[in-house]
Amino acid sequence: MEIYDTLIPTFRNGLSVLHRLLAKAQAQPNGDRLLEAKIAEDMHPLAMQIRFLTNHPGEAITRLTDREFTSRDANDANLDDAIASLTGTDALLADIGTDELLDETETLVLNLPNGMEFTMTAAQYARDWVLPNFYFHLTTAYAILRSEGLEIGKADFLPQMAQYATKMPGT
Repeated sequence: MEIYDTLIPTFRNGLSVLHRLLAKAQAQPNGDRLLEAKIAEDMHPLAMQIRFLTNHPGEAITRLTDREFTSRDANDANLDDAIASLTGTDALLADIGTDELLDETETLVLNLPNGMEFTMTAAQYARDWVLPNFYFHLTTAYAILRSEGLEIGKADFLPQMAQYATKMPGT
């Protein structure tokens, strides 16, 4: 499977999931307060999980294409802004052509702010760095919302599976 087919639909599905979850959060009284919620004291709050989710695809695209992306360094102030950020990242991804990404065998170097450096192929980067980090922050955002009492379940996290359903319980 090509890197495009792995990353772009995955990113777009994940952003859409979080968009729907945040829309449910907006319907709650004082929903914006959820942006400061976190699972554990030493973890980042929901607002930062959202920022990481909106930055991560753009940062990956920068490494895998000739496109430029500027990561946001501030958290969204409210759920409306957070949803707008997700929409903006989705628009960037919708504009990526199937032929823009590096060949999966090309080598790239990932430099982290802490000084660590990793050399890997584009396919290894997508599989071993990009997707696990994206899902970590998406899952953490889901878990924060769930732990704060938002009525969501697995079907809210995997809505794209409905298109493949061939049998439903009770049918």
